[in-house]
Amino acid sequence: MALKLLSKGYNITVLDNLSLQIHGENPELDSPLYKSIIGKVKFIKGSVTNSSDWSLAIQNQDAIIHLAAETGTGQSMYSIQKYVDVNINGTAILLDLLTNSKHTVKKVVIASSRAIYGEGKYHCNEHGIVFPSARIEEDMFKGDFECKCPVCNGRVDQLPTCENSKIHPTSIYGLTKQNQEQMVLTIGKSLNIPVVAFRYQNVYGPGQSLSNPYTGILSIFSTQIKNGNDINIFEDGKESRDFVYIDDVIDATMLGLEKDEANYNVFNVGANKPIDVITVAETLKKAYKSDIQIKISGNYRLGDIRHNYADLNYIKSTLGFSPKWSFEKGIGIFAEWVNNQKVQQDNYEKSISEMKEKGLFK
Repeated sequence: MALKLLSKGYNITVLDNLSLQIHGENPELDSPLYKSIIGKVKFIKGSVTNSSDWSLAIQNQDAIIHLAAETGTGQSMYSIQKYVDVNINGTAILLDLLTNSKHTVKKVVIASSRAIYGEGKYHCNEHGIVFPSARIEEDMFKGDFECKCPVCNGRVDQLPTCENSKIHPTSIYGLTKQNQEQMVLTIGKSLNIPVVAFRYQNVYGPGQSLSNPYTGILSIFSTQIKNGNDINIFEDGKESRDFVYIDDVIDATMLGLEKDEANYNVFNVGANKPIDVITVAETLKKAYKSDIQIKISGNYRLGDIRHNYADLNYIKSTLGFSPKWSFEKGIGIFAEWVNNQKVQQDNYEKSISEMKEKGLFK
């Protein structure tokens, strides 16, 4: 995002805490994302939980693109205070500053998430459009992973989830993103500062962290494969996500920043196509020419959703956005980039052990 803005003549300030979990112990050597911007932007090492860091970062700025958040769905279920502190309180500090101090900010773009929809939108032959509740452990324990109609508990068919769908997150992460979005939109309207919220689907692409074992299925699988470790596919492997390539995310976000039509609106950003997890694993295994084993275990994590993919009609009609990158093309570029990176230590089993200890992994 920063590099695209620079190419268009913007002056950029980046506030980041260079989290060990994401950037490694030595970001100057280990973090491709950090290395790509350092020396090109004004960089502030700090935290959104610190008012002084926020004050410094927004000084003389015309716009804020607020992407900072703790993002692991599974991790959020047992690191609750951390996720609330960063995602909700960190955003509250920004809004306090915008409300109570002098500034030059004329627009705010906030990164929301598809996680706020929970299980998303479905169709029941008996009851029409429905929004299933979180799946119950009793069903998943028996190997029944699909969502059910919340009225009759019958079979439902997945539909693309639109922006006016029911908001009912199934994880602490999703709850914090919902709060972020609502807080920024509410205060933006009260201050007459235009706000745009983007509900991003599963973003991937070159530059993402390969050392973070808590989020990003493409990077987690890539690091496992590169270490020669087998992949354990949860549930039955048919759970799916909408994988949106980073360049499409940047394009959508730029439209939100630059177009007045975006003001005070909420938009989905995705590829409008569900890809199941077994396809992801097999595609990466082939791309890396690996002989690791892919095992479908039936394990599951509490807080995970079954499916979700974005209805893009609103962002297309309002901002003219359509994704340009197919999953096949995007994952090819991503895998090529991974092949040129240093192989990171695989800490995935550590993250799973933490969830087991909390009773969240079965």
